[in-house]
Amino acid sequence: MGRVEGKVAFITGAARGQGRSHAVRLAQEGADIIAIDVCEPINAVPYDPATEEDLAETVRQVEALDRRIVATKADVRDMEQVQKAVDDGVAQLGRLDIVSANAGISGRPNRSEDIPDDEWTDMLDINLSGVWRSIRASIPHLRAGGRGGSVIITSSDAGLFAYENISHYVSAKHGVIGLMRTLALELARDMIRVNAICPTTVDTDMVQNDAIYRLFRPDLENPGKQDFADAAVQMNALPIPWVEAVDISNALLFLASDEARYITGVALPVDAGAAVK
Repeated sequence: MGRVEGKVAFITGAARGQGRSHAVRLAQEGADIIAIDVCEPINAVPYDPATEEDLAETVRQVEALDRRIVATKADVRDMEQVQKAVDDGVAQLGRLDIVSANAGISGRPNRSEDIPDDEWTDMLDINLSGVWRSIRASIPHLRAGGRGGSVIITSSDAGLFAYENISHYVSAKHGVIGLMRTLALELARDMIRVNAICPTTVDTDMVQNDAIYRLFRPDLENPGKQDFADAAVQMNALPIPWVEAVDISNALLFLASDEARYITGVALPVDAGAAVK
């Protein structure tokens, strides 16, 4: 216990899924949390959005661990909203040490030539530019502390290789790998480490929905969760269809902690061996 004791982490997309898991896992190890989520529908997203009630549940779970949390409804597409959330969180909690640029969406599957312009724009604005905005807002606070820090970007195995019919998602997730490597060089002199995590399929609302089921099982008229599992297991070397959010959180905790104090510029697969299959 206490691997990030006394530190403060800024987490985007924190209302549910991986973001909530990251907030709880870091809080279990002693961190206080600055949390944001858009908590409203997004045109490009074919599944129900997180809600303000979801964000309140993240707050409840962190506070149940006797840690502090400052949670704000904010959109990573809006620099002013992100900056205000970070600034207010640091003003209340006193410092910033860890950034989890986690907010992201999956979109409707389509051939590249059939992706609507607005869906392409939303995907890149959230999954790539939103990551950049979140880190941009955080860098002055990380530097001001004079203690270094750790930035962890949520990419994907789709940031390492291609998948058909989701070129907007693949492009964004490849893009954040390039951003991570550049920031790792730019921030190294300040002892601020920058890494990315590349998950396989994670058992969250972002993948457990009809659009993803149809992407993986176009051979079926109405595929369900088990049909998706039968296809997803083929992606991984280990015989499992997906990992749990806490598996990603455990990797993030390691990269955030002093145990990884000399690890930077790394794209770490947490993918049941998908990247080597």
